[in-house]
Amino acid sequence: MNNLANKTALITGGTKGIGYGIAQALLKEGIHVAITGRNKKTAQEAAKKLNSLGNDRAEAMGLEADVRSFESQQKAVEETVARFGGLHIVIANAGLGHFGPVEDISIEQWQETIDTNLSGPFYSLKSSVEHLKKNSGYFISISSLAGTNFFKGGSAYNASKFGLTGFTQAAMLDLRDHGVKVSTIMPGSVSTYFNGNEPDADDAWKIQIEDIGKLIVDLLKMNPRTLPSKIEVRPSMPPSK
Repeated sequence: MNNLANKTALITGGTKGIGYGIAQALLKEGIHVAITGRNKKTAQEAAKKLNSLGNDRAEAMGLEADVRSFESQQKAVEETVARFGGLHIVIANAGLGHFGPVEDISIEQWQETIDTNLSGPFYSLKSSVEHLKKNSGYFISISSLAGTNFFKGGSAYNASKFGLTGFTQAAMLDLRDHGVKVSTIMPGSVSTYFNGNEPDADDAWKIQIEDIGKLIVDLLKMNPRTLPSKIEVRPSMPPSK
């Protein structure tokens, strides 16, 4: 997928944070981008902001969609294809976290975490896979280092991200025979709004959202014969403990 101009990408959870950073990077490459969020107004405002950045080779659109619903994801795919004429790249980025001792995690928190972080990417791929097969496309999930490293208070989050890493790797084996590339990116600490964080100068040591965007572009430009299927990425100089 070395020639990226006029391709189309769908990014879940693209209104801020990592998803927004990826959208910025793809637009600069001439890739049309559909970003989703649970709130229609927020998604449209984010798309308007992206379009104001002067990326005149490509366009962003904002869609209301809930990754916990397969039907909602189907609609987002249909709207993206109707607007841009095809779909080549899907970034399963939407995610959340509930943390605490296992005895304190509620049934509702567990279900929301699994539905968003694990079932969501499955629905995103399931609803778009025929388009990706048709266009020799690329599916990328945003997992986490928590998808291979467990930690205290992380029962729900670890379960969802361990599952996401495994799901994406199995899907990679299923789909490469059809010319579809599949990768999972596993970031460590990223400067985003995740879990109530407010990005500021104290976050300078963390991975920045534009770094993840650059990584996505590099994957898309890689020679078709080569597939980095699982990428761990972490800050190079974390604060000393």
